Amino acid sequence: MSASRELQPQSGSLPGPRCHARTSTELAIVAGVSPSTASVHLARLKQQRLVKVLAAGKLRYYSIENSQVAAALEALTVVVGGTSAGFVPNIPQRLRAARTCYDHLAGVLGVALHDRLREIGWLSIVPPNGGAYDLTEEGGRALDGLGVDIDAVRRLRRRFAYGCLDWSERRPHVGGAVGAALLRITVKKKWVVRDLDSRALRVTSVGQRELRARFGLHI
Repeated sequence: MSASRELQPQSGSLPGPRCHARTSTELAIVAGVSPSTASVHLARLKQQRLVKVLAAGKLRYYSIENSQVAAALEALTVVVGGTSAGFVPNIPQRLRAARTCYDHLAGVLGVALHDRLREIGWLSIVPPNGGAYDLTEEGGRALDGLGVDIDAVRRLRRRFAYGCLDWSERRPHVGGAVGAALLRITVKKKWVVRDLDSRALRVTSVGQRELRARFGLHI
């Protein structure tokens, strides 16, 4: 199905399945097919474990199953000589760049931090639920060094850490108690400041420097 090409990772992204998730309705519009046709094709792709589905309320978001499938799709686009259009959300830039999602970091900043924490080995997936995370020993020491009381965070009566689907980026940021702790620390250290009239966050010059030095993020 041609709509599956919309599930490709964006060029210049970090290694791995960093693709944007889309609903079957969105994919149907992109592919120029009926919603029922899109649903049939997506069901077949899921059955063959080429795509995965993430539920968010009543919506179901489809994305590439893993980096091996993503690489195969990229190779096929080279063969057919086609390119896919990038995903461009129609969202105010300041909200997309950085904002709060409940009490954790979201937007481009939140997704980038999530990806980086996974990449440097601070977060590990808790099997068999691929959406739940735990801190590695290195990650625990690193957050403790930032001023996060890990023992207190673990005692909270809420999910410890998980991938929360970001509504603008369609990729996960860090949710749960760890996500909330990261937001508190970034605000306390004045890496970000809250907007007075919205959920937007502004990354300060100090934040840009610290995010680059500690995580290798260029925001």
